[in-house]
Amino acid sequence: MKRQIIALGGGGFAFGAAKPLIEEYILRQSLQDNPKVCFIGTASGDQDQLIRDFYDTFRLLGASPADLSLFGEPPKDLTAFLCAQHVVYVGPGWARNLSVLWKEWSLDIALRTAWEQGVILAGVSAGSVCWYEEGLTMWHPPSELGVLHGLGLLIGSQCPHYNREVRRETFHRLLLENRISPGIGIEDDVAIHYSDNEIIRCVSTRTEGKAFRVSVGNGEIVEEPLLVDLLSKNVTTPHA
Repeated sequence: MKRQIIALGGGGFAFGAAKPLIEEYILRQSLQDNPKVCFIGTASGDQDQLIRDFYDTFRLLGASPADLSLFGEPPKDLTAFLCAQHVVYVGPGWARNLSVLWKEWSLDIALRTAWEQGVILAGVSAGSVCWYEEGLTMWHPPSELGVLHGLGLLIGSQCPHYNREVRRETFHRLLLENRISPGIGIEDDVAIHYSDNEIIRCVSTRTEGKAFRVSVGNGEIVEEPLLVDLLSKNVTTPHA
C-alpha cells in the first residue's frame, strides 16, 4: 500500500487561491469519486473562517469534508476516525502549537497509522513542515524563525514559503551553522508529492513556481532545482 504525502509550501484555499487546482490534484490521488477529506486546523487554533473556507472549497470539488478539532470534543477513537478518511489536510498557523497538542492527544501516532494504511496526508505551510524530521517555522516572538522537530514521516528538513527572502536566507544560515538538516525548499503555490518517501511529482499553479533540494557543499549552499509541472484544469494522476 502506497504511503503518500503532498506538501505545499504555501498557497491553496488557506491563502485565498482563486482556483483550487492543488486541492483538486490532492483529491484525485485518492482515486475516489467522492473522497472523504478531513481538515485539521490545530495550528491556527481552529480558526472559524479557515474551516468554512475548507468546507466550501472541498464541497465544490465533490468531496465529503469533515474536520477534527482538539479544542472541542474530538472523536473517542482518533485512529479509527482518521483511518476512515481518504485524505487528511492540515492547515497553516503556528507549528509549535500543532506539535505540542498532537503529542498530548497522541494524534501524531494516529496520523502515522493512517498514513501507513494508505490515507493521503497533505498540508500547507505549518501543515506541511510537520511531516518532515525538521522544518523552518515561525517561532517566538512572531518575527523570529526557528527549527521545528516534526513527525519524521519524511526524511530531512523543509522550508515553506521559500520564495520569501527572509525564509530562504534563514534556512541557508541554519544549514551553514549545522542547526538543521539538508532538505527541501518549497515556494508558495507549489506542492511536492511523495510516495514512500520518494518524490514522484512537483506541481504548481504558477509558471514560475519552484522547489529545490537544498544542502551544503564545500561550505556553501547548494540548490538543486526540482522539475515542477504547471497544473491546469486537466489535473492528472502520476504513476508511482
